[in-house]
Amino acid sequence: QVQLVESGGGSVQAGGSLRLSCAASGRTFSSYAMGWFRQAPGKERELVAAITRSGSSTYYADSVKGRFTISRDNAKSTVYLQMNTLKPEDTAVYYCAADGHPRVTTPDYWGQGTQVTVSS
Repeated sequence: QVQLVESGGGSVQAGGSLRLSCAASGRTFSSYAMGWFRQAPGKERELVAAITRSGSSTYYADSVKGRFTISRDNAKSTVYLQMNTLKPEDTAVYYCAADGHPRVTTPDYWGQGTQVTVSS
């Protein structure tokens, strides 16, 4: 079992920044590829960013490329999502997820989510 706890969400004006953190406990953190998903009201959950087990490779959705950065610290069992130049369309609940495959495909574990609200 892996427990994931997100933090760092909140409300910010357009153009602002937030940094999300996801602390993991349980099984070896470095065994999991990690991803950040988001779900806006009335929309499906989408993968925003992902990072491989070692952190050597990352993925970003086109909508966030150049604005968001995913990183991980395996020594601290934590994954981060730095979000810059936020837009109102980034408003959503953001979820951290852990996947036992080399890349994020179908996550095995999910966090409880943290709300991000961007006002214009």
